[in-house]
Amino acid sequence: MRVCSQDVTNLMSTANSAWDTKERLLSQPRMSPGGIVSAEPVWATEATVCPPQASLLVRAATGFMSLWEWCFGAISMIVILAFLATVPILNLMSLGYLLEVGGRIARTGQFTQGFIGIRKAARIGSIVAGTWLMFLPLRLLSDAWQSAWLIDPDSRSTKILWLVTIVATGLVGLHVAWACYRGGRLHHFIWPAPIRFFKTIFHGGMYAYAREGTLAFIKELHLWHYFSLGARGFFGTLAWLLVPVLWMIGARQITEPGIAFLVSLPGMVVFAFVLLYLPFLQAHFAAENRLRALFEVGRVRRMFRQAPLAWWSALLITLLFALPLYLLKVEMIDREIAWLPSLFFVVFIFPARVLAGWALARAKKREKPAHFLFRWLSRLATVPVVVSYIFFMYLFLYISWRGADSLLEQHAFLVPVPFLGA
Repeated sequence: MRVCSQDVTNLMSTANSAWDTKERLLSQPRMSPGGIVSAEPVWATEATVCPPQASLLVRAATGFMSLWEWCFGAISMIVILAFLATVPILNLMSLGYLLEVGGRIARTGQFTQGFIGIRKAARIGSIVAGTWLMFLPLRLLSDAWQSAWLIDPDSRSTKILWLVTIVATGLVGLHVAWACYRGGRLHHFIWPAPIRFFKTIFHGGMYAYAREGTLAFIKELHLWHYFSLGARGFFGTLAWLLVPVLWMIGARQITEPGIAFLVSLPGMVVFAFVLLYLPFLQAHFAAENRLRALFEVGRVRRMFRQAPLAWWSALLITLLFALPLYLLKVEMIDREIAWLPSLFFVVFIFPARVLAGWALARAKKREKPAHFLFRWLSRLATVPVVVSYIFFMYLFLYISWRGADSLLEQHAFLVPVPFLGA
């Protein structure tokens, strides 16, 4: 292709003109965000404000601290759920959280979405742990004062210990409040930051800042959502379980064991049907956030055809992880330590909720049903799983301290505690 010299000259002239215009615009004085006129070119100003890249050591330390916070938050979340599960009415929040875990995974198809509020749980756990550590020396000092008062209440050392205890209580309480104000992390309890403390006091506005921060943190916890979801899920699940469970409880009132077993067979058959669909109905209910979704058996049956193997795996883990927890019902548990066995319930039930949501998500992603061979193999494989669960559950009735009434405590689907009326 031939190019005329006049065309080349015109092209170079146009490029030089455009470059001169760009240089003139970039070097024009401009108004900064603070109202100061700057004559520096834009490229020079942007180069100066570009933050330097962090070193490898700093990035590794930051990643380690983030991982540590997440692990601490996961442990704190388990403890919080176990504690809430043992408190009447509040235990519905624990159930609602577990339902939300399966619901979010069913909606998004991502396992990471099932770990809800881990960072916030880490903050709550650090506040509790930091407060406990700060008050530990104070408790030792208080014990020393009480011992001195019992020995000689009028001695000078007893009065000094009393005064020191009062002053230390005020200082520790102020330090804990200041650590919570700064964010409530563990290092806030270790280092009091005195210079920042006095600057904040003289600056003012501490009460408004603390009030707004506390209200925002509580709002982000979504407590009402978990309570509402747990309450609706509890009564909806109870509606599924009530008929077969009451049937089996009534059959146990017959003194003849053989006749009692035969009478309870219809209730076992209905209960087996409920076990096949209830974990996935709960995940479907949490994903849709509709109570009616908890009774949409036809829709769940259609979704089973899309991912039968995932369905079977989730059902197997749900029932398998629920069986060992019946051993914790052998003896009555004191209310003061009820949260300790509840830790095991939360740890075992959480994976079941995750897998139920995962199975539902896989079914939603697939447009066509799986091969009929996989569907029928999954159906046949669920029979021994469900029958084995009912068989062992029936045996555990003879060692449970509540007898047949423990059938109402279906911890795999209801409140994750070894007793319903915690």
